[in-house]
Amino acid sequence: MSISIGVVGAGQFAGQFSKLFKLHPQVSRVLVTDLLPERATELNEAQELDGTVTDFAAMLASDVDAIAIFTQRWTHGSLVLEALRAGKHVYSAVPMAITEEEISAIIDAVRETGLTYMMGETSYYNPATVYAREKFADGAFGRVFYAEGDYVHDMDLGFYAAYEYSGGPEWKRTASYPPMLYPTHSIGGVLGAIPTHAVSVSCIGVTDDRGDGVFDRETSMFDNDFSNATALFELAGGGSMRINEMRRVGYPSHIRESRFRFFGTEGSFEQLAEVSVWQNKEGVEDVTALLATAETMDADDAALAHVAPELRASFISGHAPVHDASRLPESFLGAPDGHEGSHHFLADDFVTAVVNGTLPPVNAWVAARFTLPGIVAHQSALQGGVRLPIDDFGDAPETLPA
Repeated sequence: MSISIGVVGAGQFAGQFSKLFKLHPQVSRVLVTDLLPERATELNEAQELDGTVTDFAAMLASDVDAIAIFTQRWTHGSLVLEALRAGKHVYSAVPMAITEEEISAIIDAVRETGLTYMMGETSYYNPATVYAREKFADGAFGRVFYAEGDYVHDMDLGFYAAYEYSGGPEWKRTASYPPMLYPTHSIGGVLGAIPTHAVSVSCIGVTDDRGDGVFDRETSMFDNDFSNATALFELAGGGSMRINEMRRVGYPSHIRESRFRFFGTEGSFEQLAEVSVWQNKEGVEDVTALLATAETMDADDAALAHVAPELRASFISGHAPVHDASRLPESFLGAPDGHEGSHHFLADDFVTAVVNGTLPPVNAWVAARFTLPGIVAHQSALQGGVRLPIDDFGDAPETLPA
C-alpha cells in the first residue's frame, strides 16, 4: 500500500519534509500548495514533486490521502480540523494549536474519524530524549522526581530572518509570538522520556527591553511583550518539571537548540551545549559521543574515536549512535536530516502510521500533553505567576475506529 501527501505551506521548513516524503517507498505522490503560488512552484520544480495545487481548499478537495501542514504556527489548529473533517490524515508542524478549545476539537475529530494525526515534534527523537527514555525503561533513574527542558533559541540566531521571510512587511507583528505558546521542543523532550503529564503550573514571563519593535505590545498581534519565560510544572504522580522558553539568551543555539536534565533517586542525566553526562552514586560517565550527530559535532571530531566502528556510519549520516537508524527506509540514506537526526524518524513514523492504521508516537493525545501546558503557562505569566491547573485529555486509546 502507498499513500499520497499534500504539503500545505512551501516555506523554509517544508522542503526538508517534502523531500523525505517523496523519497519514502510507501508514498506515491507529493503535491504542494502555498498562499504565494511562486513558492509552491519553486519547491515543486526544485524537488521534482508531483505538482502544485491552487490553495488549501483545492488540496482538501483533491484525492490526496494525507495533508502535511507547514504554515504559520498559530494557524495549525484550524487547518488541522478542516483537514480531518475533509477525511484526510494529518501531519502538523508544531505546535498542535494555541488554545485548549482547538486541542480538544482535534482530539474529538481524531476519535470520531479514526484518521491519523501526528504532530511533528522533533524533541521526541532528540538523542538526549531517546537516551533518557531507554534509561527510564531500564529503571536506571529510579524514580524521576525532577526534570528540565530548555528551548534556547536567540532571536539573533536565525529567528529575525525566519520571521521576515514568513511574515512579510509587517513581520514584527508575528515575531512577537509568545514563547510559551511554542513549548513542545522543551516539554516534548522531557515528557517524551518519562511517562507522565503536567497537572499545574506557575510561570514568570520576562518583559523584553531590546527596543527594536519586536516583543512590543503595541506592535504585536498577540499583545505580547515577553521574550523569555520560565515555568515550574507539577507532574502527575509527584515531582516537578522546569521549562525555559528563551528568545533573548546568550547561548549558542546554532549548536544545540534544546537541552535536557533528569534527576532520579538512582541516576541523573545532564546536558550542556557540547557535553552530555550520565551520573549515578558511583560516578560520572561522559555520553557526549553517544548522543552526537553531524549537526552537533564535526564528523572528524576526536570524540568519534569513542564511537564503535559499526555505529559511525549512523553518526556521519546525521543520526546519533543512540538512534536506531536501521528501522528507516534505505531510500533515506544520505538524505538531508535535521534537528539532531529527528527528521527521518518523523517522516517515516507518520507514513508508517497511516499505512498500517496505527497510532504514531506523537499522536493527538501525546501532542496535547506537549502543547497545552505551555498555553496554560502563558496564562499564568500574564497573571504574575499565579499557579493554574492544567487539564488532561488522558492516554491515547490502544486503537481508533476504522
